[in-house]
Amino acid sequence: MIIFIFIVIFFYLKNSLKVNRKKKFLKENNLITLNKKNLYKWMNLTKTERYKQSKQESIAYLNKRKVLLEEIREEYKKISKRKSR
Repeated sequence: MIIFIFIVIFFYLKNSLKVNRKKKFLKENNLITLNKKNLYKWMNLTKTERYKQSKQESIAYLNKRKVLLEEIREEYKKISKRKSR
């Protein structure tokens, strides 16, 4: 009986931690990009928040460029194989 209660509590805690992680991830994903419309929102952020957001934006941009570069390389390989035949 005690083992059953322990297992139930364990699964409950495990599921609650999953929910908390998802909420935290969604909260971090709200990026405020700097443009004319939301300049005041951007300026109301603290210096560390602006730094974190600009860093996240640069990482996202870097990842997009990596994906694009891989697509270009794959396309080039396909074209070069066609020409060599």
